[in-house]
Amino acid sequence: MAEAEKDLTKKADEKNETYAIQPDAEPITTEHMLGDLNYKATVGMLPSKDALGEVKAGIFYTAYTVESDSPRPLTFSFNGGPGSSSVWLHLGALGPRRVKLGDEGEAVNAPYELVENFESWLPFTDLVFIDPVGTGFSRSVKQEDEKNFWGLKGDVDSVAEFIRGYLTASQRWMSPIYIAGESYGTTRAAGLSDALMDRGIGLKGLVLISSILNFGTARFGRGNDQPYLLFLPTYTATAYYHEKLPADLQSKPLEEVLKEVESFCEGEYLLALHQGSALPDDKRVRIVKKLARYTGIDPVYVDLTDLRINIHRFCKELLRKEGRTVGRLDSRYKGIDPNGVTEYPEFDPATVITPAFTHCLNDYVQRVLGYKSNLPYYISNPDRLWANWSWGDAGGGYPDTSEALRRAMSKNNFMKVFIANGYYDLATPYYATRYTINHMSLDPSLIGNIENGYYESGHMMYVHAKELAQLKSDVERFYGST
Repeated sequence: MAEAEKDLTKKADEKNETYAIQPDAEPITTEHMLGDLNYKATVGMLPSKDALGEVKAGIFYTAYTVESDSPRPLTFSFNGGPGSSSVWLHLGALGPRRVKLGDEGEAVNAPYELVENFESWLPFTDLVFIDPVGTGFSRSVKQEDEKNFWGLKGDVDSVAEFIRGYLTASQRWMSPIYIAGESYGTTRAAGLSDALMDRGIGLKGLVLISSILNFGTARFGRGNDQPYLLFLPTYTATAYYHEKLPADLQSKPLEEVLKEVESFCEGEYLLALHQGSALPDDKRVRIVKKLARYTGIDPVYVDLTDLRINIHRFCKELLRKEGRTVGRLDSRYKGIDPNGVTEYPEFDPATVITPAFTHCLNDYVQRVLGYKSNLPYYISNPDRLWANWSWGDAGGGYPDTSEALRRAMSKNNFMKVFIANGYYDLATPYYATRYTINHMSLDPSLIGNIENGYYESGHMMYVHAKELAQLKSDVERFYGST
């Protein structure tokens, strides 16, 4: 954000704090239709208060409800970051309208368009999209209070309190309650499952989209070999998509190739990394050849990485000779590489769809849903929020909310979990998620409460029209099973 824009935003926040939070304002409700389904859309700001009842922040939300004679399921949804608003799940997958992209999720040129989303979850659950403090229109009253919301624990506590407050304000305590989170939103969701249980709020189910609960599976660094193992199958899927694997692998179905790579990760590759510099030369040569075979990367480069290919180097190296990079959030996307000699991509080409979501959200909320604000709607706020985020006691290590999920499932045996995984997701790889679940020490009687779905798309698998429909079908069946 430019310095001038920062100054304007700061002045707007200082001048219009009451206008932004509106603790006494009534939510705005409008009526709409999705096909022949009548529904109400409600936008508002729920005040976040401390133990003494003082308003500390306002949390913006958008809710969609359908009248029913019996309590309908109620799903609270948010995205990740930390620092992202709920716009991606809201206007990309779950809500009654979605941003129009190409059929495979490719960016489109302006003017952008919102269309009816017939893959919305609204036919089988009411929806509440939450923008955590510092995202969307949500703000803390005082700047010094931001630190109370921008951290692993404070974030979970504030969203848990929002859910409690919303259930009371909307008289929805008798509704079956679900949570759908994406990316860091799955970290939050897992933490919430236990925090809500401690508040006496039991969940029927969690939907974790592109999950990351244990950050040790995704933080590349000396001494932590987990990511190198757990990212490899997604490197393979990416090379397969871009036709960079040997012919014998390219001729097989993707799932068959991935099983072969997973076996390599659980055997030879695991042992090789475990041995470190004690790995014999002949075995090292064999591992180098197999890594080159499974990644489409030159064996000399693989050898120079010491058998440990960092995600950013992979995104840069796979298509370097073509002057292109591949996306981190969705490795199907290709980006222009302006400088072939650098080690990391200049940008993530999967983010080129951001303007379409930004334009559509701002127009939709204000013109269609009727919510007026002179504050900027933060699609994401990484410059301030991410930079000031507190990881608590885990800050020097690897944050992990899988233990919170295990506790919640142990306390609430009825709660079920559906995990949606994109094969081309290099931010939260499917194999890393599977590893985390397998290392939760979950009681054997509860293992069947978790199921996985796999999609030939990336982090936001729903931008692909075919996978959007499959995700809706899978989740609707999952809700029915709970």
